[in-house]
Formats: sequence, structure tokens, C-alpha cells
Amino acid sequence: MKPLNIGIVGYGFMGRAHSNAFRKVGNFFPLDRPIVLKAACGRDAAKTQAFADTWGYESIETDWKKLIARADIDLIDIAAPNNVHAEIAIAAAKAGKMILCEKPLAMNAPEALVMTKAVEKAKVPNMVWYNYRRIPAVTLAKQLIDEGKLGKIFHYRAKFLQDWTISADVPQGGPGTWRLDASVAGSGVTGDLLAHCIDTALWLNGSIDKVTAMTETFVKERQHALTGKKQKVGIDDASAFLARFSNGSLATFEATRYARGHKALYTFEINGEHASISWDLHDLHRLQWFDHRDPGIVRGWRSIHVSDGDQPYMKNWWVPGLQIGYEHSFVHQVADFLAGLASGQPAAPTFRDGLATDLVTDAVLKSAKSQRWEKVKRA
Repeated sequence: MKPLNIGIVGYGFMGRAHSNAFRKVGNFFPLDRPIVLKAACGRDAAKTQAFADTWGYESIETDWKKLIARADIDLIDIAAPNNVHAEIAIAAAKAGKMILCEKPLAMNAPEALVMTKAVEKAKVPNMVWYNYRRIPAVTLAKQLIDEGKLGKIFHYRAKFLQDWTISADVPQGGPGTWRLDASVAGSGVTGDLLAHCIDTALWLNGSIDKVTAMTETFVKERQHALTGKKQKVGIDDASAFLARFSNGSLATFEATRYARGHKALYTFEINGEHASISWDLHDLHRLQWFDHRDPGIVRGWRSIHVSDGDQPYMKNWWVPGLQIGYEHSFVHQVADFLAGLASGQPAAPTFRDGLATDLVTDAVLKSAKSQRWEKVKRA
């Protein structure tokens, strides 16, 4: 069996999450080819080497162009900041490499479209790391919706709340706080947190037709971590929007980094004519379910503990009753990507799916400026 040689660009939080998935997937999922962590790439040689030593990469590069040029690399995993996704992905596609790219796919939808066209022209396997699709409880929600158990969908509501940027002393830019620098991140919570909510919503409930939004930047100036100079903040600290889905359902979305007491509160609820579903990242192994068709004497919300072998992914893990966590969603994503390679049926979300999310975030940001309803373009 020819091994799949991985070259990763980036050694931060997502670099660790991806590398853990590459290392663990073969222990729990049957693979038709072994995975080899061939090379890690980062600008700081010492930090890249330390990362490579920790996670078992055989070699390092400090120039991603050299990484892509290597004949012994089959797949490029982009775990670097948003502003370099496009250049790396387009070059990797031209070189015939498979590509996994961290979310959001690009700085904006026009850039994402160029990336999508590049991978489709090159016909290289590709995927975006929207990992929340692969938390078993969320995947189970998808299964129940597709089976028609909710009936016609009326409402979708989602929120993603954090509180880590409330202090005006938090800088923008640099390795730890690049998400606050618009030139690197593209946008704030809209492209970061809401992108997760939107991808999940598009997957569960179909396309969004139009949105009306508002955003706010609460701290207008921050010191830049690299230059030491105070400069205008260009990202959104908070974002909220209303949406109409193509299936006629209504939606509310909210994301902020100014919700004191919340570190990563991601929730969604879906209300249908027969039943409702609710999920909370803080209790990620449980799916809340209400079915109006239950006899009145026992009708009510029930908590489904997603850990049994007949529930999504769980037969590959432990015995029923023992739960898994956040990091396992990345393992599932790698497993599904490899299964797609073996079957010839690409696993989602592909770059085109990532483009669909970027088209929604662009419409949200446009609406926040225009203060009008904005149509969402189709991917």
C-alpha cells in the first residue's frame, strides 16, 4: 500500500488539532493506505522543528513553496492564517497535490472562488476543516433531518459566544492575536465563529437566500503586536443576522467575543412541524430531542447520549456509554476524507462548500454596511 505523505503548513492550535487527527485515525478507522507525517512547515525553524519532534514529522521546511515542490509530499494541509490560504492552495493545486484547508476557506468569497476553480481545474481531492459536522451528535441531527423526522423546518437559530477580546489591552496582529488583524483574518467573528455556524446550517438545512445583519467593533484601536503602534481595528467584534433559507424557514445567527463568561458556547436549535433538535458544544456528546408525536403523558424534551455503536462514528471508539470529545471530530474528518479517496466519492465540505459559506459571510458583512437585506450568491 502506497503511503499518504502529509505536508502541513502551520504549527499553531489548528496544526496540533490536524496532526493529532492524522496520528490517531489509523488506530480507530480501517485505512487502505498508511499515513506518514512527512514534513512540517513554518517560518520559525526552531519552533517548526519542536513541533515536528512533538508530533512525529520526519522533516521540516521554512518555505511553503519548497514543501509543495517536494516529490515526496502527496497532501498539503493548510493550518496557517487566513491571508495565505489562497496562495498556498492555488500553488498546491497546480502541483497536483491533495489539499486540506483550515476554515474559513478564504479572506472573502471572490478569493474563495479562485481557489475553488483551481482545485476543480486540477481535479485534486480537497476539503475544508469544518469539523463540527463530524461531532457524532451533530451528524445524528443531520440523519434525523434527512429522514424527515422533523417534517417541514420552520426555525433555525445558532450562536457562538466567546469573551477573550474584551480587554482593550489585547493587541492585534502577531502569532497569538492575528484574528484581530483584518489584513490577516479578513473579518472578525463573522468569518471565524459564524462561519462554523453557517457551514453547519447549510449542511443541515440547505441554502440561505438572503440576510440582514449588524456588526460592531467595540474597541476601535489596538496596539499591533508586531509594530507596537496603535492602529484602527478593522475586524468585527460582534455580528448578528437574520436569514431566510430556501426551504422557507427563518433563522437567527449571533457571534461575539464580548460575552463575558463564555469561552466557546456554540449552540443551535431547529424547530420543525413534528419535532425539534437542540445541540450545545459544551455538552457535545448529547443531542436534545422533542417529538410532538410522542404520547402526551411522556411528551417532553429528551437527552440522547450519543455513544452507541449504531450512532454515527461511535462503533469505531469505545463501548456504549463512554463519550468522546472535540478532537475526535478532526479524526472523523480525516477518516471520511480517506474513505472518499478510496471510493472516488469526495467527502464534504469541499472547497465549493467552503465557498458557499464565504458567500454568506460576505453577504452578512455587506448587509451590516448597507443596513439592507442582501441576497446570497450561489456557489
